[in-house]
Amino acid sequence: MASIAIERPIPTLGQALRQMREAGGSYQGIWSWLTTVDHKRIGVMYGATAMFFFVVGGIEALIIRLQLARPESTLVDADQFNRLFTMHGTTMVFLVIMPLSAAFFNLVIPLMIGARDVAFPRLNAFSYWMFLFGGMLMMASFFTGNPAGSFLEGHLGAPDGGWFGYAPLTLNQFSPGTGIDYWAFGLLILGIASMAGGFNFAVTIINMRAPGMTFFRMPVFVWMTLVTSFLIIFAMPIITVALFQILFDRLFGANFFNVGAGGTPLLWQHMFWLFGHPEVYILILPAMGIISEVLPTFSKKPLFGYPFVVFSGIAIAFMSWGVWAHHMYTTGLGSVANSAFGISTLLIGVPTGIKVFNWLATLWGGSISFKTPLLFAVGFIAMFTIGGLTGVMHSIVPTDYQQQDTYFVVAHFHQVLVGGSLFGLFAGVYYWFPKFSGKFMSEKLGQLHFWTMFAGFNLTFQPMMIVGLMGMIRRTSTYEADLGYGLWNMMSTVGAFLIAFSVFVFLVNVVVSMRSGKQAGDDPWDGRTLEWSMSSPPPVYNFATIPEVKSLDPVWHDKYVENEAGETVPVVAGAANGHKEEGHEEEGHSVHLPSPSIIPLIASIGPPILAAGFIYWDNPWMLPLIPVGAVILLVGVFAWALEPTTE
Repeated sequence: MASIAIERPIPTLGQALRQMREAGGSYQGIWSWLTTVDHKRIGVMYGATAMFFFVVGGIEALIIRLQLARPESTLVDADQFNRLFTMHGTTMVFLVIMPLSAAFFNLVIPLMIGARDVAFPRLNAFSYWMFLFGGMLMMASFFTGNPAGSFLEGHLGAPDGGWFGYAPLTLNQFSPGTGIDYWAFGLLILGIASMAGGFNFAVTIINMRAPGMTFFRMPVFVWMTLVTSFLIIFAMPIITVALFQILFDRLFGANFFNVGAGGTPLLWQHMFWLFGHPEVYILILPAMGIISEVLPTFSKKPLFGYPFVVFSGIAIAFMSWGVWAHHMYTTGLGSVANSAFGISTLLIGVPTGIKVFNWLATLWGGSISFKTPLLFAVGFIAMFTIGGLTGVMHSIVPTDYQQQDTYFVVAHFHQVLVGGSLFGLFAGVYYWFPKFSGKFMSEKLGQLHFWTMFAGFNLTFQPMMIVGLMGMIRRTSTYEADLGYGLWNMMSTVGAFLIAFSVFVFLVNVVVSMRSGKQAGDDPWDGRTLEWSMSSPPPVYNFATIPEVKSLDPVWHDKYVENEAGETVPVVAGAANGHKEEGHEEEGHSVHLPSPSIIPLIASIGPPILAAGFIYWDNPWMLPLIPVGAVILLVGVFAWALEPTTE
């Protein structure tokens, strides 16, 4: 990696920081953000971009709910409805929840393990820019619905084949135009971003832990990040192959999924869900890790059953590879296969249940402080448990046959991904916001955010379970009045707007707190892990000296000790711990931090240009984009390889 090496002895890290700024350019302004390789800044960019896409995906959801609020509505037609729900699902999974998790990985992981940075800082920046450009490419499909006689005549707009992309719906015969091409190329680019992040954090956690931080002294969130990284590394290549197959069918007349030429649409389903079910845990395991940090802090107790929580997370990841066909019971796999996958689906609920019981035991008997992070954590447990139980219901093959493709399934996976992942991620925002801003978020607005979101969530998705059991099929743009779905759909629509209001409250809270929030101090929650041992916000270099870890929850043990009566008492009342960074001197040593670099941004511009060339490869004016994109990518990669490693 490129680095700024300060070889002469320096008396203070304040002087080191000034010298680094002089050597690497100003740490202020737009250019500093475009060239940054600082993991904390990249985490902020990941989070801000994901929140923008969250608003976009939320608007798509509100239009869908307005269309379904009343029978036989004509707000949007069936074609527009298909494009909206396709992009809503894709946006929320790949452009919101995954990058929000990546934001926390970037912000917190190096601080939790006592490292000054990630293993590959420029790869980290490349991961963000690829995510941004992949999302932008996908969103650009909305603006390609072109009338006859235009430059791009006949290209019909956003993808319309569902976020799951089932063949043959995604073949040219049923999805003409370029929408599916934008979708597939966008996912390929997003997959590269995810793979880059997965390798980066796996190597960071394995190789860069502070002295004494053995694997079983790592915080649970670090463990879940490591497990998630390996899931990403092994799952993304599967969907990559499937996306190449669908693109070859669409662009070059291949026959992977063309039944008339010997292909099979079931091949897509197998490959998509072999990726898709590990993807569910890529989305949920980071939230589980966050919950495992929030609950001990706000109950003033160690996490109950730490080894069981860790091993259950590993077991969930391992077992997630053996349950994919429970999405395919109705495809004719046969009773033996259906029974096997039904059993495996039941079994994967066991480690999940272990986690839930350990979280409840952590709260039991604790000195609980009902701050906003804890409310979202408890909300996560309640909502995810309901989602998990409805998932176990679908392991029962006859039940799944009845509920397949109904709104009961829609309610189930929203119960897991919104009631689970999103509640957990919001808990993390409120928990770590003081660390990275130096200010508290408004507790009043936070409580309003939680209760309106909790009420809106249940008002939206519990009626979907009822209407699903009544027989309302998913992916339908309207319904007849005499079917009796109207009341329940109206309730869901009201709930969706209540969720939208809660998100608006959250955004207001962020802005207000950044401008005039109460000063938080360095350790406002009386935290347990290493990030609470430094100043808020953390300095550029994270740690003046790399800490030595002697126990699980090292910051807690530096602050408190058990007396002879078994009571927990402060070592020194009001003291922090031995890791405070302010004014610390590290005389006679050098501080190495990676240099800013524009190369990751340049390299990431190539793939979307290359993709645009292939999307319009039959247009002679657009075909040159293919070599242009390839050249930009290759130049970026070679410049990356040749970039000096010294200042």
